[in-house]
Amino acid sequence: MSTITDQQSVQALDDVVEFDIAGMTCSACATRIERKLGRLEGVTASVNFATERATVIGLGGDTAVGIAAVERAGYKAGLHTPGDDEWSRRATSDRIDSLRRRLTVSALLSVPLCDLTILLALVPAWRFPGWQLLCVLLAVPIVTWAAWPFHRATWRNLRSGSLSMDTLVSLGAAVSFVWALVVLVGGPSAAGYWIGFGPTPPGADAIYLDVAAGMVTFQLGGRYFETRSRRRAGDVLHAISGLAARTVLLRTPDGDVEVPAGSVRPGDVVIVRPGSAIPIDGIVDAGRSSVDTSTMTGETAPVEIEPGSSVAAGTVNGAGALTIVAERVGQHTRLAQLAAIADEAQRRKAGVTKLVDRISRVFIPVVIVLAVLVTAAWLLSGAPVGAAIGIGIAVLIIACPCALGLATPTALMVGVGRGGQLGILVKGQDALEASGRIDTVVLDKTGTVTTGAFTVADVRPIDGRTRDELLGLAGALEQASEHAIGRAVSGAAAAALGRPEAVEDFAALSGLGATGLVGGRRVLAGNRRLLLEQGIAVPPELDAVVEELEFAGRTLVLVAVDGVAAGVLGLADDVKPTAREAIAQLKAMGLRTVLLTGDTARAAAAVGASLGFDETIAEVLPADKAEVVARLQREGRRVAMVGDGINDAAALASADLGMAIVTGTDVAMKSADVILVRDDLRAVPDAVALARRMLGTIRGNLIWAFGYNIAAIPLAASGLLNPLIAAAAMALSSVLVVTNSLRLRTFTPHQAD
Repeated sequence: MSTITDQQSVQALDDVVEFDIAGMTCSACATRIERKLGRLEGVTASVNFATERATVIGLGGDTAVGIAAVERAGYKAGLHTPGDDEWSRRATSDRIDSLRRRLTVSALLSVPLCDLTILLALVPAWRFPGWQLLCVLLAVPIVTWAAWPFHRATWRNLRSGSLSMDTLVSLGAAVSFVWALVVLVGGPSAAGYWIGFGPTPPGADAIYLDVAAGMVTFQLGGRYFETRSRRRAGDVLHAISGLAARTVLLRTPDGDVEVPAGSVRPGDVVIVRPGSAIPIDGIVDAGRSSVDTSTMTGETAPVEIEPGSSVAAGTVNGAGALTIVAERVGQHTRLAQLAAIADEAQRRKAGVTKLVDRISRVFIPVVIVLAVLVTAAWLLSGAPVGAAIGIGIAVLIIACPCALGLATPTALMVGVGRGGQLGILVKGQDALEASGRIDTVVLDKTGTVTTGAFTVADVRPIDGRTRDELLGLAGALEQASEHAIGRAVSGAAAAALGRPEAVEDFAALSGLGATGLVGGRRVLAGNRRLLLEQGIAVPPELDAVVEELEFAGRTLVLVAVDGVAAGVLGLADDVKPTAREAIAQLKAMGLRTVLLTGDTARAAAAVGASLGFDETIAEVLPADKAEVVARLQREGRRVAMVGDGINDAAALASADLGMAIVTGTDVAMKSADVILVRDDLRAVPDAVALARRMLGTIRGNLIWAFGYNIAAIPLAASGLLNPLIAAAAMALSSVLVVTNSLRLRTFTPHQAD
């Protein structure tokens, strides 16, 4: 089978195209299309049965070749337009309509057919000339037109040298019907089966007609409800895309004009009426309102908006009109990027999905061989021909692994979709699997556990310097820094002292601090390690102040001027309001929590202890964060890393599961497996709880699917299972699996499983 590997999935997406596929009936169809596309030179493909979509790499822009390959396999294909699900929805709707018509006709004809056979089997005196022919006439439309989707798929499979679950249904219906005709024209006399259990009364051997008719009706019913359920699951998954506004009220010199959303450019002024969806990411220029962000973040409380506030596309304006200056539009909005990531998630198959695909591919031919062997064994044991064939048909039907093929993808699809509704965006189904297996959660401190909005709370000069002098020198140096701490220091200095002096020869020292010339003096600002590496002594007077501020949980910036320690700045970084509750929830779920920071051990310990972390790892340079994750993994732990910055990217990528806060950098979000859309640390335990619920659903589905086949096949092979009951049980098992998966839609946040 040709599939997209992880390495290929991260290559440039210019050569990646997606096709909507119509006509797939089981996971074996997806495998067949993958193989067909994979035979094209230089092409790899992954087909997702649940979403009815194929992702193809290597076509070189020649999409017609890919569509032709899919059509040669016997299916319909169309180029998928991101954000536009109209083609696939129409194809699914057409399929549901077709199944509904066939199911209706099959059911309407099966009822009188079964009534006739039961009544005439029980009351021989009521039999009339030609009653058997009437039964045949009632059965013909069922086993031909109504069952045509199964026969068509079987013929398509045989032409390509493969088998599918449809083969088992088609073969079972055909064998039942043909055997009934053989008996009718004077073939071997043997007892058949009727709608109940046990042999049919003598003289009603054509009862096998209602086995064929009943089996087709049950299979059509199961396929109909399964397809409807899968469409509902897909609606959950694509909910994010549906949040985008289609039109925008644009302010122009000639007045306000309604234009397509795609025509807006950065810098344009957009008017958002009360109750309307916000179409772009931007800054409020005028107006006050409350904005409902629940569609994107899962938070039910509205956010109060005023001039200067940032707003995001996909959120809904409340009672006030807003004038917004566009910053990011179209495919560059946060909503569009999140929708693209949710869409891309379907390209990555979970490991358990691949395993089930392999099992299904082998299982179907094994079932056919088993049915033949069971029939032969009963014939050799002296059983009547009709009874032996009936037992073989029961084995053929009951073993059909439809439920097995649906067990994993439907649960994963609904789980990913529900996560998107709750502000937990999963990049791939394999990431959701990993979420359920982790036992250790590592959280970066600055910007993740804390707000990342530093304020200068303490200015402690030494060596006779004044407070203003120390703050002014540090602020002048840090005005060239892009680090959050540097910006806080320069901002505090500018607010207190006015425009700072110019800085020359500035150099940022990763994980240490910065250095530069301010007014001809060499100024260093950073941590204790920076001063020690530069050979600058920390006098006892300063050491005592440092210890005091560290115990208070301050982040420290030590300052030296011309090689002499000048003092220390203590910065406060407020802990996020939900941090303590989130850590408590993670611990209640049996997870070990680790705080990771570049702060000193004493400062980190103060924050870690106040929040209830199990372990605090301090004084970690940005480049060493990935090594900390690797060390925990070497100790046998399955690690989730939660971060937001560029310096977290390597750790996010190397962890078993990377989670990025959406307010963080683009690099961090690209490195992560899960993006937490709402800036609320409780989303971390929510993501783990959702993953555990999803994995529990998958396990339940697989246990049922495997257990059902393991228990039912011996029953059928031993002659204890009526073929008609086998058909009903097999159809109901598929519906049960999909319905069980849909229960994930009711998952509620802030609860530990």
